[in-house]
Amino acid sequence: MKTRESLIRLKRFQVDDKRRQLGQIESMIAEFNRMADELDDQIKSEQERVGITDVGHFAYPTFAKAAATRRDNLKNSAHELHDQQERARDELNEAIEELKKFEQLEERDQQRERTAQEVAEQEQLDEIAGRAHALK
Repeated sequence: MKTRESLIRLKRFQVDDKRRQLGQIESMIAEFNRMADELDDQIKSEQERVGITDVGHFAYPTFAKAAATRRDNLKNSAHELHDQQERARDELNEAIEELKKFEQLEERDQQRERTAQEVAEQEQLDEIAGRAHALK
């Protein structure tokens, strides 16, 4: 019994850890997307300031080129994190399923114990009732 309780605690810890990891990945994706959006705004602002939107133009602002490169890197990183996010989600779902199995086993065992205890109590009550009836 103690072993299963320890195992359930371990599985709950693993589920919590997987949730935390998934949350961190989601947070990183959101942060990368936010930063990429800010760079997009800066690029547009620089293009409007200079009046040149053609990246191939010889006078295209260096800052805009560098910001576009950073933005693209951030978007690529966010895209790569989506793969990690899917794996983390799958791992979380697997951990939850494992936890559920152990919790169901524990619940089944507890139900058996309750049923056995109820049967024993009923037998005691029946015995007491039988003695009382015999005394009459």
